[in-house]
Amino acid sequence: MPTLRSIRRIFFAAFLLLAACAVPCAMAQEKKEEGGEAAPKVHKKTLLATLAEGGIVMIPLAICSMVMVYLAGDGYLRTMKKRAIPAEQLEAVKGFFREANYQGAYEFCKANPSSLTNVLRVGISLIGEGKSIAETGMAEELSKENSFIQTRMSYLSVIGVCTPMIGLLGTVTGMIKAFSSLGTSGIGDPSGLSAAIGEVLVATASGLFVAIPAFGMFYFVKARATAMVHDINDSINMLFRAMPYGKLAGHKYGDEEIFASAPAEDSTQYVSCPSCGGQNYPDALECAHCGHSLANATAAEQPVPAN
Repeated sequence: MPTLRSIRRIFFAAFLLLAACAVPCAMAQEKKEEGGEAAPKVHKKTLLATLAEGGIVMIPLAICSMVMVYLAGDGYLRTMKKRAIPAEQLEAVKGFFREANYQGAYEFCKANPSSLTNVLRVGISLIGEGKSIAETGMAEELSKENSFIQTRMSYLSVIGVCTPMIGLLGTVTGMIKAFSSLGTSGIGDPSGLSAAIGEVLVATASGLFVAIPAFGMFYFVKARATAMVHDINDSINMLFRAMPYGKLAGHKYGDEEIFASAPAEDSTQYVSCPSCGGQNYPDALECAHCGHSLANATAAEQPVPAN
């Protein structure tokens, strides 16, 4: 955070810069009034007219700039601590944990989604499975939250890489027009040549104007996302410290459906190989383990139930 002293220094430097620019302008104006010479007519262009000189590449650059602003704002908001780790949600979960009301904590986390509650919801649903499984599940969910933000922010990096190339494309097309104008009309038409050169400069500058803040916001939001992950991890460690996993073993919290089930008991009678003792299906002609012939062995003679 900039201090008050540094802000004063910035304003003072800006004041000196403006003063340095204003003095020569005032002296020039004074000389013009003393000499009585008419000032040359200056044709001023609007910002829209200047950007229009960049050519067709200004359209994708404008789209990239709007996407860059959206992604930068979205990433900044998503990595805000009060949004990722709402204080009221953290205090509510603390209250549920103090009362050992883990089902209530799960329902609260499910009804109030955020980066913190999404991770806590997974951890609470796995409490009955033991400490190792609960911690692994929370770590994977936290990695998923971080990956979601990092994936969105990677598009800022893409914009930072692509926009200078788009500007370079405008540079190349502008140079082609400039040399084409110079080759057809020679130096007798400086306006056409200057317009083409203007397209070169505007396109290049526009590409850099979009790329520089895109790269800056990419690394800025990436650092905020890393800090957010550490803050969520600290909150989880605080809540799950001294968790009585042993007393909660076998308890199921949450409403996630469990699809896995134990297989039915196998009643198939297998044939034991007389050579290696391996179990084989009754209709097997040779042992699947050693290749010994099972022609003389029958299921009735050597039945072996499955384990």
